[in-house]
Amino acid sequence: MTRTLFIGDVHGCNDELGDLLEAAGWTSEDRLVLVGDLVAKGPDSAGVVQRAVELGALAVLGNHDAHLLEVRAGLSKKSHHAQVARSLTDAQWKYLDHLPLWLDLPELNTLVVHAGLVPTVELSRQPRHLLLNMRSLDASGHASMRVDGGVPWASRWPGPRHVVFGHDALRGLQQHPFATGLDTGCVYGKRLTGLWLPTYELVSVPARRVWQQPDSG
Repeated sequence: MTRTLFIGDVHGCNDELGDLLEAAGWTSEDRLVLVGDLVAKGPDSAGVVQRAVELGALAVLGNHDAHLLEVRAGLSKKSHHAQVARSLTDAQWKYLDHLPLWLDLPELNTLVVHAGLVPTVELSRQPRHLLLNMRSLDASGHASMRVDGGVPWASRWPGPRHVVFGHDALRGLQQHPFATGLDTGCVYGKRLTGLWLPTYELVSVPARRVWQQPDSG
């Protein structure tokens, strides 16, 4: 079976992405999957997307990737995202345009999503804004974008397919029976983390610096 390396939220940290690929021993014979938020906050969003294009990486759409597409469409005026938008080539836009909300990798019994899945909802009926933004389940079992006042949605995911996701830098690395969260806050000066399947081996590298102070986005 082809080895597959899943990598958490890169957020424009292209140098760290290169560091992780080297540390993991990734080669062109392996498959690469990014769990969304390729862009924004970090120093080189265009470089990250270009690397993804050149390496033939699979990826899912993250909330910041979606913000960038909204800026291009004139639906948002976020200044940082507008700056990133001006840096992208046509080929890089084409790559982002084709990112799905989730990936189903049946040969690994694995789903990939940026933020979360509601355990009681069929995959095809999962709301887009939750796929991009949810972090928790509240006491009533309803999806929440917050960390406080709820439990990690992944702790309630019943399987049997394993879910690899990102988005929740505040909680950091999450390892649940049927889900693994890989956002370890690289852009906030922490670490960039990858997961090899089918071996479930983790690999991580330190951020080269604090690129942005933590926030809830």
